[in-house]
Amino acid sequence: MTFSSAVFLFLFLPTTAALYYAVPSQRAKNILLAAVSVLFYAFGEPVCVLLLLASVAVNGFLAVRIERGRSRLLLAAAVTLNLLLLGVFKYAALAARTLNLLPFVSVPVPAVALPIGISFYTFQILSYVVDVYRGEVGAHRDPVTLLLYISFFPQLIAGPIVKYHDIRAQLDERPTDALLCAAGIRRFLIGLSKKLLLANACGRIADAAFGARAPGTALAWLGAFAYCLQIYHDFSGYSDMAIGLGKMFGFALPENFNYPYCSGSIKEFWRRWHVSLSAWFREYLYIPLGGNRRGRVRTACNKFIVFFATGLWHGASLNFILWGLWHGAFSSLEEVVRPWDKKWLRPLWRIVTLAAVLFGFVLFRAETLPDALAYAAAMFTAAPSGSALAAFLNGYDLTALGAAILFSMPVLPALSRRLPDAAREALGAIGSAVLLAASVAALVTSTFNPFIYFRF
Repeated sequence: MTFSSAVFLFLFLPTTAALYYAVPSQRAKNILLAAVSVLFYAFGEPVCVLLLLASVAVNGFLAVRIERGRSRLLLAAAVTLNLLLLGVFKYAALAARTLNLLPFVSVPVPAVALPIGISFYTFQILSYVVDVYRGEVGAHRDPVTLLLYISFFPQLIAGPIVKYHDIRAQLDERPTDALLCAAGIRRFLIGLSKKLLLANACGRIADAAFGARAPGTALAWLGAFAYCLQIYHDFSGYSDMAIGLGKMFGFALPENFNYPYCSGSIKEFWRRWHVSLSAWFREYLYIPLGGNRRGRVRTACNKFIVFFATGLWHGASLNFILWGLWHGAFSSLEEVVRPWDKKWLRPLWRIVTLAAVLFGFVLFRAETLPDALAYAAAMFTAAPSGSALAAFLNGYDLTALGAAILFSMPVLPALSRRLPDAAREALGAIGSAVLLAASVAALVTSTFNPFIYFRF
């Protein structure tokens, strides 16, 4: 079940919201949300829901024991267990293929299905266990509340990754009112329209370009730009929906995107792109490694470790690892060049940053490394695109691309700040109604198209 499906929009969400506002106590609301979250996950992963429940139970038990003795051994056991679980399901096939590259080695490659959302909920569980060990929070004795933290359906599948200490108080007490719910609905509709109206349209162009046997230069560039716009609106759209749903149920989930394509450096890009993942790695990996406190060489090494882990987190593929290291190389280079120091160079560095991100996403999108290299070569071979390009130069696709570019920049927030409160509210209500109608129309005519980050 996805947020952009008819079953979710017209059955699951209205029923859940009605029940949530009908039950009287915070305890009952938590039980309800935990139950429907497990049901939501079971709808798509009926077997793997047992893995989720077992993971919550085991880590809940270990956290209580860790709190009692601040045992590093138990912390190491918990971290190892969680990473091993993630490794078996996500990286076993990659490990086997890598071993098979060695002479006289032939290891069967396991066909292990990746449970949806395991990368996200494993990191949330790890943040809980580490926070308890550090003494920042106490271990939660209520299994229902702990299950709600891990499995809360708005962010269970694809984030934002919520650190336990950031949401601990909200699990026990949070506001529930009509104005907050209305704000949540508006935010949800913004994300829904990003997915159905913008990301899917850009995705059709990107799929055709990356799927072409020999794309011409113009089509290759068009496909690369279209994929950049697709993945932004797809993933930020999911985050908008998750944050909006959180508001409907009284939760303040962290922001995950802040117009990343306006960045003037890779460092700034990662402060704006998938913010919750960047924050998680900074707090639980980069700072424990020493951060930037031990000189430039050690800082560069720490960055490469973090970006290697970031790439590996995204998938068991050489492409993802190289994508992470690509960003790590630019981030380390910036420590020497420091492009933001001179104002007159900032426009140039914005272009350089966008180009680095674009070519990185070619690695991210291509199925294999040879495919990525062939596609990047097509961008510079000056080969004609012919009728393949003309097929996409129609009014609908041009409009979708133009809107995707416009909404990837902070144009609307800038205009909104200039309006009086009353006008902003009125236009917001009208805009929400228009987005709902357009999204439903797109949903009726579209085929199943899951979010990109569902496979991570």
